Amino acid sequence: MANAGVSVPSLWTEVNRCGQNGDFTRALKALTKILHENRDDVTALHCKIVCLIQNGTFKEALNVMNTHSKVLGSEVVFEKAYCEYRLNRVESALKTIEGATEQTDKLKELYGQVLYRLERYDDCKSVYTDLIRNSQDEYEEERKTNLAAVVASMSQWENAPLEDLGLPESTYELCYNAACALIGQGQFTEALNKLRQAEELCRVSLADDSDVTEEDIESELAVIHSQMAYIMQLQGRTDEALQLYNQVIKLKPSDVGLLAVTANNIITINRDQNVFDSKKKVKLTNAEGVEYKLAKKQLQAIDLNKALLAMYTNQADQCRKLSSSLQSQNPGHPRPVLIQVAQLCREKQHSRAIELLQQFSDQHPESASSIKLTMAQLYLVQGHVTKACDVLRSIEEFRHKSGMISALVTMYSHEEDIDSAIDIFKQAIEHYQSEQPGSAAHLALVREAANYKLKYGRKKEAISDLEQLWKQNTNDIHTLAQLISAYSLVDTDKAKSLSKHLPSADTMAFNVDVDELENSHGATYVRKKAAKVTGENLPKEQGQGEIKKKRKKKKGKLPKNCDPKATPDPERWLPMRERSYYRGKKKGKKKEQIGKGTQGATAGASAELDASKTASSPPTSPRPGSASGSSTATASNVVPPRQQKPAASGATRKKAPQKKKKGGKGGW
Repeated sequence: MANAGVSVPSLWTEVNRCGQNGDFTRALKALTKILHENRDDVTALHCKIVCLIQNGTFKEALNVMNTHSKVLGSEVVFEKAYCEYRLNRVESALKTIEGATEQTDKLKELYGQVLYRLERYDDCKSVYTDLIRNSQDEYEEERKTNLAAVVASMSQWENAPLEDLGLPESTYELCYNAACALIGQGQFTEALNKLRQAEELCRVSLADDSDVTEEDIESELAVIHSQMAYIMQLQGRTDEALQLYNQVIKLKPSDVGLLAVTANNIITINRDQNVFDSKKKVKLTNAEGVEYKLAKKQLQAIDLNKALLAMYTNQADQCRKLSSSLQSQNPGHPRPVLIQVAQLCREKQHSRAIELLQQFSDQHPESASSIKLTMAQLYLVQGHVTKACDVLRSIEEFRHKSGMISALVTMYSHEEDIDSAIDIFKQAIEHYQSEQPGSAAHLALVREAANYKLKYGRKKEAISDLEQLWKQNTNDIHTLAQLISAYSLVDTDKAKSLSKHLPSADTMAFNVDVDELENSHGATYVRKKAAKVTGENLPKEQGQGEIKKKRKKKKGKLPKNCDPKATPDPERWLPMRERSYYRGKKKGKKKEQIGKGTQGATAGASAELDASKTASSPPTSPRPGSASGSSTATASNVVPPRQQKPAASGATRKKAPQKKKKGGKGGW
């Protein structure tokens, strides 16, 4: 000490002053000097461990405790458990706490945190309930907040019913936890209102602090906004949810768990679209420490979405690796197997996919329902309807559900296997007869079976079902009519006896206003009422007393230039060639003359009709280049151009045969 120049009491004074000022680094220097003088000073070792914990060096603090475990003994049980908890060695922390000789209040507080991290919510709730009941200090509100978080986790992850523990909702943390508990119960509207209330409480509580900026407030509200977006997503309001999620991502909150959950939910909205954005969001789910911030079910959901994203981005090997890892972690969970099957189907390996499903259903019959439904779907895709029906009938959980019965009957009808469809009805009716006789579901099933049998001509088999229905309600005329119709083919005497139960014609008559019914909005045909007629248009009496309305004839239209006084041709309705004055057509006399001779002349005409040979005929307008006063010249030796042999027309001109090209059909 003399060599050091500083006494131990002065060093302790320095440690005390630094501890009050929060300068734990400087206090550590003084403690190191004290321990240099006395290596096994328990107080100095304890103070050093506290300083190391305050500086966040939990590993070093744990090393000090392990090194001097014999000297320290049970003095530092809480500090050791706390360091193990902060280093995410939760199981070790639990053993340390449970091995303590005395359970102090601070150990109980830590015990509750450890149990919450281990998701032992029932035990955790008991610990916090006991702490709240037996302690009164300034941390009571925090304990209630933790207890509310435990209740919310039980509601969300264990589907436990809500229990009213009398917790207040005076702070935004308590209000937020109450909203999370409502989400677990499916009360989304009430939960959204609670979250809005929590947001308002948070803004009010933080607005009083002048050091808190608007960015700090938004960062604190990030978890509330992310939960609000989650509710909107569950309600199908994906656009609003996506907008809120992106706002949270832009804030870059320090909570890696919040970022991971938000990014995962964005990926679920994107699905197989916007894959590039999903790839960027996946990186946020891989941040360090995420596995210690989230519950096991949250981590499983994130890993499942990673595998699905790998499948959508055609990363088959990555998809198989992730799904296999998930299956090894949760052997009885069907989703990893379903992802592997989906990947095989994308690769057109349907047979291998069915084998994988069959293998899983054999190994885990307790969770084989969804697997067998997928198997049936794959069989239907391949066209094996009967095999799909066999798989569906093997699902005991859904065997007698109305939806399953409808699907099986429809598929058997498609395969024209009426006997199997009727057998499905028979088994279902027997089940309801023993479990729920006379219930609405039972009677509805009997009626559907009867209608089905009547539809396919199985009237004999439908009799027992119809009798059962009629006994339940003897006033059901429709069922009685069906029963009589069915008996008429089997037992006519029975049909006659049953027909006595039919109501008379008078009781069957309904007080219906026919005119009102026909003029209603839904009538497809409306009878037109006869207009009142007077004078000459009065209807004539018929032999049977029927009154027939005389139709008014419309005045016909006459053709143009028609003389109404002239007698019409009696043969006008006959075809022209059948009339007495028809002489036939003159075939081609004028047609052959067209195009021959000079302009205005006709071939084959007499010379007297030739204008060029008639002296008395005046000339036409003079040609260009000729004198106006010259007389017409004779054309005996001159052949006019139009009298020359005309060239063949385009339609009659024969084309010279083209030489056949060499080569095949596709040659040039």
